[in-house]
Amino acid sequence: MPSDFILFAFFVIILWLVVLTVLLSRALSHYNKLVHGLTDKNFKSVIENILKDINLAKKDIHYLKLYCDKIQEEGFLHIQKIGLVRFNPFKDTGGNQSFILSLVDGNDTGVVISGLYARTGTRWYAKKVIKGKSVDHDLSDEETKALKEAKPS
Repeated sequence: MPSDFILFAFFVIILWLVVLTVLLSRALSHYNKLVHGLTDKNFKSVIENILKDINLAKKDIHYLKLYCDKIQEEGFLHIQKIGLVRFNPFKDTGGNQSFILSLVDGNDTGVVISGLYARTGTRWYAKKVIKGKSVDHDLSDEETKALKEAKPS
């Protein structure tokens, strides 16, 4: 019985040594990856380099976030909604050859372009729009409809 206990204890100790050897080799492998390429294999300098890289990455991320916010804000001011309405302004001509084109940004600010086709020629008109309302001139029903139909492009 005592020899069985000694044999069991021997196997437990061997197993424990194998586990410790595996854990130590993994730790050394990670350490070697950290200090790979450094002339002075000082763990403190390795950690300082990693922390410096992390701080630089944080600064870069902050700069990129500000840049993305700026681009998003500026993009809101570009043409985002387009509306087109074709219509016949004159009863004596056939077809819906005249049109209203509205080009507005995210704030519904932009321009409404009217193209009126008649037998004698085509007339073009443009009206400035700020926040969905005309600034200088009243909008016709068709122009108002074109503004309402304007959808993000």
